[in-house]
Amino acid sequence: MKSEHLPLLKSVSAPAVHPDGSRAVVSVLRPDFDADAYVGQLWNVPVDPASPPRRLTRGFRDTSPGFSPDGQVLAFLRAEPGGKPQLHIVEAAGGEPVPVTDAPLGVSAFTWSPDSQNIVFSARTPEDGRYGTVDGVSAGGEDARLITDYKYRMNGVGYTADKPLQLFVVAAPALDEEPKVAPAGRAVKAASAEAGGKDAARLPAARQLTTAATDHEGASYSTDGKSVYFTAALHEGSDGDLASGIYRIAVDPKPGDAAPEPIAQANAGRQSVSAVRQSRDGEWLYFAAEDLGPSGRDFVARNTALYVLPARGGDAVLLSDAETHDLGGNPLELRGADGVLVLNNHRGTVQLMEFGPAGQRSVLVDGDRVVTGAAEGGGSLLLSFADAGTAGDVAVLEGGRVRVASDFSAPLRGAGIIAPQELTFASADGYPVHGWLVKPEVDGPCPVLLNIHGGPFAQFTGALFDEAQVYAAAGYAVLMCNPRGSAGYGQAHGRIIKERMGTVDMQDVVAFLDGALEKFEELDGDALGIMGGSYGGYLTAWTISHDHRFKGAIVERGFLDPVSFTGSSDIGWFFGGEYTGLAAEQMAAQSPMARVDHVRTPTLVIHSEDDLRCPVEQGQRYFTALKQLGVEAAFLVFPGENHELSRSGTPHHRRQRFDQVLKWWSRHLPTAANPAPVG
Repeated sequence: MKSEHLPLLKSVSAPAVHPDGSRAVVSVLRPDFDADAYVGQLWNVPVDPASPPRRLTRGFRDTSPGFSPDGQVLAFLRAEPGGKPQLHIVEAAGGEPVPVTDAPLGVSAFTWSPDSQNIVFSARTPEDGRYGTVDGVSAGGEDARLITDYKYRMNGVGYTADKPLQLFVVAAPALDEEPKVAPAGRAVKAASAEAGGKDAARLPAARQLTTAATDHEGASYSTDGKSVYFTAALHEGSDGDLASGIYRIAVDPKPGDAAPEPIAQANAGRQSVSAVRQSRDGEWLYFAAEDLGPSGRDFVARNTALYVLPARGGDAVLLSDAETHDLGGNPLELRGADGVLVLNNHRGTVQLMEFGPAGQRSVLVDGDRVVTGAAEGGGSLLLSFADAGTAGDVAVLEGGRVRVASDFSAPLRGAGIIAPQELTFASADGYPVHGWLVKPEVDGPCPVLLNIHGGPFAQFTGALFDEAQVYAAAGYAVLMCNPRGSAGYGQAHGRIIKERMGTVDMQDVVAFLDGALEKFEELDGDALGIMGGSYGGYLTAWTISHDHRFKGAIVERGFLDPVSFTGSSDIGWFFGGEYTGLAAEQMAAQSPMARVDHVRTPTLVIHSEDDLRCPVEQGQRYFTALKQLGVEAAFLVFPGENHELSRSGTPHHRRQRFDQVLKWWSRHLPTAANPAPVG
C-alpha cells in the first residue's frame, strides 16, 4: 500500500439490522482525493449468502443507518459537499430519501421511538450571533467570549459552551404523502413568515427536549416510548470533575413534570457514564461507566465496566470484570428480551461479548479480529469488523461461527497488503510485551521503525493499519507493541505508569525492539528510527533523550511539556496532573522538555494548527529548543487540521503527511524503495 492508495481504505459502520433479520445496512466511507473529503453511501448486506451486497443510496456522504422498529423506514445522516450531516429517511425497500432536519451545525446521532412514529436526535445548538446565525457576522467578528469554566473547548469541536449538544424530537414524515414544494412568487413571503422567517417550511418542526448548557449524549428511548434516557454532567460542581450520570426526560411532558430526572446508581460510586439502554422487556437498565475514585478525576487507565439496575429503581450491579474487561467507547446494543451486546478490548483485539441481567456472560466473537459494531434483529446477529486483510467488512454470526458477508477491501489487498506477525518479548524485568512486526518483502537487512501508539490507554491491534502498510511498502520493518500503560491487558497494566510516565513504558518498547533485533537477523540494528503520535510522540521524545542509537525520530502531536499543557490543552486542567502528578518536581521528572538538552537524534516534529488536545505550542517549543541546541530538526505544520490528522484529516493532507514522513526517512534511513534524495 502506498499513499496514493488511501481512497481504497474503506471504513464500515456498525450494522443496522432489519427487524425481520434478513439483511443489514452499513455505511461505507472512503477518502476521496478529488473532493478532498470523505465520501460514501449506504450498502445493503443480505444475510442470504447467495445475494451479494449492493449500494443502497447515492449521496455524497451517507452515514449512521437505523431502521425503524416496524421495519418500514430507514433513517440515516446525509451530508452534501461542504455541508453538515442532516437526518433523512427513506422507505426501507428503497426510494428517494426525504430530509427531516436542517440543524445549523448538523445532526450527530438519532434514535427511533418504539412505535416508529418519532425520532429523537442530537445536535449542537449555536448561541445567537455565533456560527453563522447572523448574516454578515464572521467568526472573527463575533462577540468576545468570557470564560469561567475549565470545560470550554474540545478538540475537533472548538468552543463548546456556546453550542452545547441538545436533544430534539421530531415526527417522522409519512413517506406516502405528496411532497411539499418550495413556495414561489407571492407565496414566498407568507410561507417565510409562517415558518418563523426560515426557509424550512417543507421540513417537520422539531421540538427541543433539553436546555442545560452542557452536552446531552447517548440518547435512547425507554421501552414504553414515554421517556428518553441520556447521559450528561448536570450535577453541582460538574466543572471540577469528570463525572456524568444517567438522566431521563419525558418526551411529551405534562404540566408539572420535572426537568431531566437523575437516575440513581446506588452502589456505583463516582463515575463517568458513557452509555445507557433499557432492555427490550423493560425490566432492566444497562449502563457502561468508568470509576473515577473519590476525587471524580482519577481517570487514568480505568476500564469501562458494565452495570445493570432494575428499571423500577434499586442497586446497580457490576456485571463485567472491571480489572480485565474494557468495554469503553462503544454503544450498548440489545439482544433478546433482556440481554445486551458489548465490545471488549482484549490483548490487541476487540471481542464481541453478551451479558445478561443475572450475571450471564459469554464471548461471541474473538480471535484475531477487531469487532467495530454489532446488532441483532429477527434472530440474526451481524457485526462489522477489521482484521489483517480488511479495513472493514460485515459478517454474520451463525451457530457460533463468523461468516464474512462482504469484501469491501478487495481492491486494497490488490494494492499490496503485508500480514503482521504477532510477537511477545520479555522486558528487562521479565514482563511480557506483546506486539507485531510488519516486515517488507525485500532481500537483505532492512531499516526498522519503532512505532509507538497514542493514549497512552489505547492499544495497537493486528488489524490492517495504513501507517504500517505504507512504511513497509517503502522497505521498512515496522514494530508496534503495547507497553505497560496500554489498554486491553487489564487495569494494572495500564495504571502502572500513573505518576511514572517514561519508566516501564520506555523499558518495554525498547525491550520489544531489542527482542525483535535478536530474533530476526534481517532487521538492521544499525538503521533504526522511532516515531509516534500524541502519547506516542511523548514516548518518542522521551526515549531519544535517553537512547542515542536512532538515526532519526518523528515526534507527532506530542504531549511534550506537562506544565504548559495544563493551560493550553482542552484536557490540560486534569490530564497531566493525573498522569504525572501535580508537583513541579513530578512534572519535571517526566517531561520531555525538561530533558530536551539530552537529545542528539535528528527529529521531525509534526503538528496541526487546530489541535486542541496537544496544542501546537507543544510542538513549536520542542522544535525551537532542538534548533537552539544545534540538533537537526524540522517542523511540519498542517493548517485546518486537529489532533485527528492521521486518522480523519483531509485526504490531501493525509497523503501529504505520508509523503513527508517518507521523505524524512529517505534522508536518514534510505531504502531501495525510498532512496536518499539526490543532491
